[in-house]
Amino acid sequence: MMKWTSKAALLIATLGFTQAALAESVQFETTLGNFTIELNSEKAPLSVANFIRYVEDGSYVGTQFHRVIPGFMAQGGGFDKDMLKKSSYGPIKNEGNNGLNNDTATVAMARTNNPDSATRQFYINLNNNGFLNASQRPPGYAVFGKVTQGFDVIQEMATKPTKALPNGMRDIPVEPIIITKATLIK
Repeated sequence: MMKWTSKAALLIATLGFTQAALAESVQFETTLGNFTIELNSEKAPLSVANFIRYVEDGSYVGTQFHRVIPGFMAQGGGFDKDMLKKSSYGPIKNEGNNGLNNDTATVAMARTNNPDSATRQFYINLNNNGFLNASQRPPGYAVFGKVTQGFDVIQEMATKPTKALPNGMRDIPVEPIIITKATLIK
């Protein structure tokens, strides 16, 4: 059972999220297979509420894992199958100092060099990536969940050939790995 602080509940109510924001997990179906992410709203309430907002509005469907680096991570949620950038809600405050580490199978918010720039993109750690934690690289990258089922699908992503685009984007799977469905599980 999830533990909710009144602060997290107030935040969700204030931002206008629905009861679906109380979901504990999200199941993703992809063209490569399925996986489930268990969310940690107690330690990362902003990141979880933000992530659920994109799941709930359906905008992760049709996006791809556009950056996959073996031994490091698989990143997705921000580009469609043609590598066109998807629109985003405003950025959220970084929760990188929440005590959750970038360990194997954990899920975190992707961001730019600006700590408070995370919007819709997330990544799944393929290994322990302690250098992304607030303790080693303040303010860190905010972990908000963990893959609890189907991590083998994420590991398989890292075996696929990748390419680079003329615009400088690299590590893009040659055969797009598309999210076909995202379901909140309570």
